[in-house]
Amino acid sequence: MDVMPLLLLVAGSAAIAAAARRTPVPAPLLLVAVGLVVSYLPGVPDYTLDPDVVLPLLLPPLLYTSATDSSYLGLRAQLRPVALLSVGYVLFATFVVGWAVYQIVPEMPLTAALVLGAVVAPPDAVAATAVARRVGLPSRVTTVLQGESLLNDATAITAYKVALAAAVGEGATWAGGFGEFLLAAVGGVGVGLVLMAPIHWLRTRLKEPLLQNTLSLLIPFVAYAVAEQFHASGVLAVVVVALYLGHRAWEVDFATRLQETAVWKMVAFVLESAVFALIGLQLPVVLRGLGAYEGSDAAWYATALFLVVVVTRFVWVYPATFVPRLLSARIRDREENPTWKGAMVTAWAGMRGVVSLAIAFSIPLTMHHGEAPFPQRNLILFLTFTTVIGTLVVQGLSLPPLIRLLKFPEPDPQAATLAEANAQAQASRAAERRLDELLADERNALPPPLADRLRMVLERRRNAVWERLGQVNPVTGETIDDTYSRLSREMISAERAVFVKLRDGRYIDDEMLRTLLRRLDLEEAAAYREAA
Repeated sequence: MDVMPLLLLVAGSAAIAAAARRTPVPAPLLLVAVGLVVSYLPGVPDYTLDPDVVLPLLLPPLLYTSATDSSYLGLRAQLRPVALLSVGYVLFATFVVGWAVYQIVPEMPLTAALVLGAVVAPPDAVAATAVARRVGLPSRVTTVLQGESLLNDATAITAYKVALAAAVGEGATWAGGFGEFLLAAVGGVGVGLVLMAPIHWLRTRLKEPLLQNTLSLLIPFVAYAVAEQFHASGVLAVVVVALYLGHRAWEVDFATRLQETAVWKMVAFVLESAVFALIGLQLPVVLRGLGAYEGSDAAWYATALFLVVVVTRFVWVYPATFVPRLLSARIRDREENPTWKGAMVTAWAGMRGVVSLAIAFSIPLTMHHGEAPFPQRNLILFLTFTTVIGTLVVQGLSLPPLIRLLKFPEPDPQAATLAEANAQAQASRAAERRLDELLADERNALPPPLADRLRMVLERRRNAVWERLGQVNPVTGETIDDTYSRLSREMISAERAVFVKLRDGRYIDDEMLRTLLRRLDLEEAAAYREAA
């Protein structure tokens, strides 16, 4: 097996994603653009998307890291709009887009058109939030988009399976399709509910961070594989487990949390970079099999499908946002009033991604008995690719200017700092009471200087947030807290240099150096977090 193409893909996509941070172009769009160009360079191998790799190996960790970073309470508060998008919109888009393609493309059977509708139905809101995060969005809109991206793949994959069964002649019925959808949804959630508590129990019992992180890396694959064994939705199983573990992450050992955060940030960065680069690299593979549909006909079909996909989302989002509020007083009382600006961004943030391409590549070459080729399979691949590229480029590039044009209310940084300070004050009072209780026990007796040091650390933590509201240094522009953190890091750097010098002079060995440096690293990490 030649591993060089894989290494080049990972290294190249990571370098491009890192370079994108220095440009105004969002990383997903730059990666796709570079992938399109590189795909035609001499000597570049074919990077054909394999659904047997993307769905079980790439999708679970991406879903897991996104779900653990999401807010369970926020998603629960926005469950109705999230469900309308992740289930209602996906099914609506499947039928509307499928019917439109059936009318536009000659000789394409309705069942094959519905397969295409299901393939392009789920937006990849990971790309949308990556773009929107750079310009800022209200938390409600961001939560809805994140929730949609976590759940809509399960709906789309199930709809695709039902449409594909009808297209290849396996006798699919409406009742059978509904039953399969119910099994996937209920089964996926059920598997997640069964797995989440034992996995969390195991995470809290393991005390070795290395084992903890190994378990953490296995969790999304285990949840996905177990659910798929029961013909349930692996996507939903991963999301349920991840939301639960993320909500209760505070119960895990602090060293594990520090390492786990770093590990998953690295995994998400590498996978997301490679995935968007892979999208652009599919161009030669898609065009090679287009055959009779090359030229103006293919361009017309691609343009028409792109417009249908964009319009269909607007047709669904605005009524789904405002009509339920008009019909239900309970919804008006319980939920925050949405704005037309939020609905506009939600409707425009309908960019498609790698899941659509992976599903399209999983379409079989032949019908059920292998007697005839699948109708217009190459055209379906081409239209899926152009829809993904079109939405990423057109909507992805225009989303930041749109958000700036709409002028969403800026969050009040002072109000956020006050809330943080009040929370820290309550926690510090509780910690101080606990310290007094512990020091009253003779088993916890400490010399007065050490006891005072504990109180000073507590006081420092309590005052740090308030100091951010104070005046800044007229010379450096820093707050008192910033100056304190910077000086703390400078002192740590001086200590580190001495330790290294002592190791080089053979006064201490490398094992002692690693122990001392780890202690300093933890202190510097704490100082860095305070500064952030």
